[in-house]
Amino acid sequence: MSITASMVKELREQTGAGMMDAKKALTETNGDMEAAVDWLRTKGLAKAAKKSGRTAAEGLVGVAVHGGRGVAVEVNSETDFVAKNAEFQAMVGSIAKAALDAGDLDALKAVEIDGTAVETVVTNAIAKIGENMTLRRMAAIEGQTVVSYIHNAATDGMGKIGVLVALDGADNGIGRQIAMHVAAANPLALSESDLDQAVLAKELEIQTAKALEENATAAKPKPEQVIHNNIIPGRMKKFVAESTLMGQAFVINPDLTVEQAAKEAGVAVTGFVRLEVGEGIEKVEEDFAAEVAKVAKG
Repeated sequence: MSITASMVKELREQTGAGMMDAKKALTETNGDMEAAVDWLRTKGLAKAAKKSGRTAAEGLVGVAVHGGRGVAVEVNSETDFVAKNAEFQAMVGSIAKAALDAGDLDALKAVEIDGTAVETVVTNAIAKIGENMTLRRMAAIEGQTVVSYIHNAATDGMGKIGVLVALDGADNGIGRQIAMHVAAANPLALSESDLDQAVLAKELEIQTAKALEENATAAKPKPEQVIHNNIIPGRMKKFVAESTLMGQAFVINPDLTVEQAAKEAGVAVTGFVRLEVGEGIEKVEEDFAAEVAKVAKG
């Protein structure tokens, strides 16, 4: 029987198994969906389905650099205990290295590690370790020089925050310093031209309303021309400076902006990547006592 893509998709949705595992299960069972589910269960590959509804907001960011290319990947787990597991860490390291040969997250999932697709590697780890895990994000950057930095490192090349910085020019130590700055200051963009226009428009709306309200209640109101030509542009300039890497005060030497510090070091920053574990994931807060009681009840 011919195994179609829609059949593979349906089985994956039912079981949470990887694409290659689902296809193999259908092939082994001649396209019988129920038998394929049972086949996956016997292999321990359908366990992922039971875990998939649970929030995976812990984990690690792994980074890898080769030549002028750097990559960062975020692999999530449910608990920090698993993030400290040597087997989980080895998997994250392998995935980060595999990402050097991938163009994006979907491509990374298909890259093979020792003959097994990355997506299946993660699925197998879920079945073995017993927690939901997700390969959530991948980011890549290229440049004449690429420098990496890990904040709160769990082991070499991975931790809670991973940063990559691309430079034009030879790095003399400034790259790591700028990467540390990115980890601490979390800029929104490299420069003003890279800022999301929607973010700028929203900030302009806020600052305009704020300035007009303040002026309306001031003891000595300023002419509206002053508000629109001086005060609001001044506040927007400050927002851009505080939100962009090039405009921020350098944490190593606040008397300089990052752009000035890079220039003094003889390099130009051409891009950066910052991934932090769990960014944007809504965590379900549960106190420890309640968690223990929940486990005790099975």
